[in-house]
Amino acid sequence: MLVKPLEQQHWEAVKKIYELGIATKTATFETEAPDWEEWNAKHLPHSRLICQMDERVAAWVALRPVNNEGIENGVAEISIYGHPASKGLGLGYVLMEHLIRHSEENGIWTLQAQIFEENKATIRLHEKSGFRRIGYREKLGALDGVWHNIILFERRSKYVGQ
Repeated sequence: MLVKPLEQQHWEAVKKIYELGIATKTATFETEAPDWEEWNAKHLPHSRLICQMDERVAAWVALRPVNNEGIENGVAEISIYGHPASKGLGLGYVLMEHLIRHSEENGIWTLQAQIFEENKATIRLHEKSGFRRIGYREKLGALDGVWHNIILFERRSKYVGQ
């Protein structure tokens, strides 16, 4: 297992994993993956990581800025996805540990996540990684006519922003 920065050369593998997440209809309200330029523009330039196994991308994580007018840019929303074949190997937790360190090195004091209520594995990963539940959004959106509730999570840095 090797954790390294997510770069444009990894995009096709990252996109495929994202498309597999979209297909579950319990990971995101997006219905198709963007192209590299759009994805790149929406995510922070730091704290983008992949986890490789056997020289293949098995999981990835990245941060999107959260726009809080008048507040410094120390708050970001996390996206984390793994290939279904790598489920249960602990890659998500390894990536999360690296992401937390990278985000703090880049001045992020709060990480946020919005997780579909039925996405139990991702909820467990965030709880294990020190996130706490801070809210609940009922029937936030629908996919194929099925409404989804969202659980809001937050992790505050013990080092940045204190």
